[in-house]
Amino acid sequence: MYHPRKNTIIYSFFSWYIQFIIKKDFAAFNYNQIEVKSDSSILVLANHFSWWDGFFLFYINKKVFKKDFHVLVNAENYSKVSFLKFLGAFAAENKGKDVLETLNYAGQLLDNPQNLVLVFPQGKLYSNHLKNISFEKGVMQMINASQKKINVVFAATFIDYFSKRKPTAHTYLQNWETEEYISLQLLKSAYNKHYDQSVVKQTQITE
Repeated sequence: MYHPRKNTIIYSFFSWYIQFIIKKDFAAFNYNQIEVKSDSSILVLANHFSWWDGFFLFYINKKVFKKDFHVLVNAENYSKVSFLKFLGAFAAENKGKDVLETLNYAGQLLDNPQNLVLVFPQGKLYSNHLKNISFEKGVMQMINASQKKINVVFAATFIDYFSKRKPTAHTYLQNWETEEYISLQLLKSAYNKHYDQSVVKQTQITE
């Protein structure tokens, strides 16, 4: 598998750069504040519709959660976008056994309360106008590979232009109180309930 790589100088530069390009390319980036248990890691589950998605959550982590950021990406993006590895990206190099190793690695990351792991459960990019978010099975493998002392955070992001030349991004966060027994269907259902509620809030925005 492809592991994250640490380089303080590169991390610091792109941490500044991500904040810079969000402010430069968007009229605003809005998100709500939530409380999480400080002695537990954070697993963020988010919809995936654009190149910006990981950067939005990286920015939120920097401002709100202040954890060590990690994100599961595919092998193509890990190789093509060379700086991602320095921002905590990791990926399965091959299919099959390597995927299982990568998911188990993510579970180990979640055993450290200092870590945040971002996962896009859809597995690939989809339209921002979907009515339902699909979940790949690997999400549960990751959770089951951990000690399950995790804050599960749902994130739903939407972009609208309204009357401005630049778009405004909104990320809606929810700290999901996990059940004693977690199944893929339960997780998917809970996320999509949050997603539906976020869509309603988004459609109520006016200028």
